[in-house]
Amino acid sequence: MPSRYPLFDRSRLQIQPLAARLHDLPLEHWLSLEDETPPFSHPDFAAVARRLQSARDGGATRVLMMGAHLLRAGVNRHILDLMARGYIDHIAMNGAGAIHDFELARIGATSESVARYIRSGEFGLWRETGELNDWIREDAPLGLGLGECIGRRILESSFPHRDLSLLAGAYRNAVPVTLHVGIGYDILHQHPNCDGAALGEASYRDFLIFARTLERLEGGVLLSFGSAIMAPEVYLKALAMVRNVAHQEGRAIRRFTTAVFDIVPIRGDFRRELDKRDPGYYFRPHKTILVRTVADGGESFYFCGDHRATFPALRKAVLSVSSA
Repeated sequence: MPSRYPLFDRSRLQIQPLAARLHDLPLEHWLSLEDETPPFSHPDFAAVARRLQSARDGGATRVLMMGAHLLRAGVNRHILDLMARGYIDHIAMNGAGAIHDFELARIGATSESVARYIRSGEFGLWRETGELNDWIREDAPLGLGLGECIGRRILESSFPHRDLSLLAGAYRNAVPVTLHVGIGYDILHQHPNCDGAALGEASYRDFLIFARTLERLEGGVLLSFGSAIMAPEVYLKALAMVRNVAHQEGRAIRRFTTAVFDIVPIRGDFRRELDKRDPGYYFRPHKTILVRTVADGGESFYFCGDHRATFPALRKAVLSVSSA
């Protein structure tokens, strides 16, 4: 039975080529491993670095959850380096992260001015970016996860900057990248060739891949960079699933480390939940990742700073510990 409500006719849309777009982030924005980065230090970096070393040595999960702003910070090479060294064995991101990753690999630039292009209705309606929808629809019968599909396609492409792609680099190293997509959140969903069923199936498969990774979280580390909603919510549900199974099997998943990196100041002790009358109570990374889910044996850390400074600083701390 079809819906009683009328649908927007996507065939009326005018799609522009990426060459017609002004890009906010050109290729030069991406740091090399030798470039000087903004200064950042914190006494807890060494502790997190040691936990990552221990988790790697013990085969426990080392997961990086991230919003697209970490990619926009220009630190792809730093992420890829830690992944290649074995300090990251799973990356979870939102749909926007995959879009930026694809555009960067393809044309060496990404990001558009919302203020500029929303006025004319051009925002997000770029022809080449919409080709991601074709990949997703074509690969749906293969049973791949969404991140796996896009990573494989970028790696096998002739895109000139695919060496900067997190998804391609992860696929090359057999590291899962899972994409946790909310329908209507991403510019891909505006395009006439978006197949909601294929998108939803592939992203849900990614959620199950992520949950499987969390089965190894005991003794592991979960890092969250700049994701106020996706990371805490996806992590919370997956953790409930794996703890449910572990409880039935007489196991526990409670001794692990979480670390949140963001620009939101947290008042007082970040390891304690704020009162509901405090607006800060509704910052989900705080109450979910730093407090509630580690309350029975884990430990959490919070680092407030710009991603272009904090991720390279974390990498330096990890390399320092590994060489000690």
